[in-house]
Amino acid sequence: MKKIDKNKELKFQTRAIHIGNGVDKETRAIKRPITMGNSYQLPEDPSVLNWSGFGDNIYTRNGGSNQRYLEERLASLENGEDTVCFGSGVGALSGLFFSLLESGDHVIFSNITYIAVYRLLNKLFNSKFNVETTIVDTSNIENIKHEIKENTKLIHIETPGNPTTAISDIAKISALAHENDILVSVDNTLASPFNQRPIDLGADFSVESLTKYINGHGDSMGGAVTGEKKYLDLIRTQAQVNLGATISPFNAWLIMRGSVTIPLRMRQHNENALKIAKYLESLEIVSFVSYPGLESHPDHEIAKKQMSPGFGGVLAFGLKANHNKHNEFVSHLTIISSAVSLGHDESLIVFIGGDDERQHLYPKKFKNGFFRFSVGLEDADDLIEDIQEALIKTDLI
Repeated sequence: MKKIDKNKELKFQTRAIHIGNGVDKETRAIKRPITMGNSYQLPEDPSVLNWSGFGDNIYTRNGGSNQRYLEERLASLENGEDTVCFGSGVGALSGLFFSLLESGDHVIFSNITYIAVYRLLNKLFNSKFNVETTIVDTSNIENIKHEIKENTKLIHIETPGNPTTAISDIAKISALAHENDILVSVDNTLASPFNQRPIDLGADFSVESLTKYINGHGDSMGGAVTGEKKYLDLIRTQAQVNLGATISPFNAWLIMRGSVTIPLRMRQHNENALKIAKYLESLEIVSFVSYPGLESHPDHEIAKKQMSPGFGGVLAFGLKANHNKHNEFVSHLTIISSAVSLGHDESLIVFIGGDDERQHLYPKKFKNGFFRFSVGLEDADDLIEDIQEALIKTDLI
């Protein structure tokens, strides 16, 4: 029977294929099957079990086989001790915050973050659980230094930040945090573990929306938190078992399948996004392009230091046009789809207008509305032609 030596230094691409996989004992299939059952046979004396435990298969809310296979792979790709998967990326974020934070704690988090983080920390946790929160521009570490308090428990950053692609220095922030006995969590969704591994840079937790690049096919949802086992055990008990945001076996299986090709897909996302960012930057009608791979990005040097081999597939850009013209431009696109989410095989674009509740947190150039563009795996020249034709039809070039 094939058996991978987990202690052997395998390259990322090999681990993406083999870690968490194995030969099925019953059928001898060389791919793990989907185990859709939600309950498992108990031992002869079930009184020895912890009904809220997660080590043995008892009940799928406590964790199932497909979930554990996926968690094993993700822990390897993130270079972490352990991973816990949830039903969505927001489920992972909620589980992390719920398990770590207590009434009276203080959290510092990035001004550029996924909307759910803004709502969880800025609205729900402080009003419901008396958790104090401070929003800062974490691309400048001095802003963080000024806000650290005795009760600061966690610094949560997102880099690149959604939707503006702001960059924060993971290594410097982690070092500062640990000097003050503060934990650091990093939402790594826009980068993926192929381009950036926060735990290697000193962070305590790497959070991923598996719905995005790790799955890569736009057909399932999931989220994950990776870190030290002592914290992950707490998160499993409090957030997975007791809150119940468990990933389904089918979604875990789909994401496991999708993760096999993440090295190949991310290389293409990286290449396409950089080419299109440079094209957009060359157009007079484009007011700005924000992509960490461009030298014009204010945090390009930090991105170069902590992201490798590329800068991901998401960019932001604006047009020298009014609100209606932005929407008209999108209506003329034929290959690029107007839809939320990111990290799919197909390109997705969404216009973020001036009514976004986080507008006051954005840099000035973003405040009149802009596009978040998730560049897919199509031929980059076809995408450029699609953009050019839409601009012509909108009378912008």
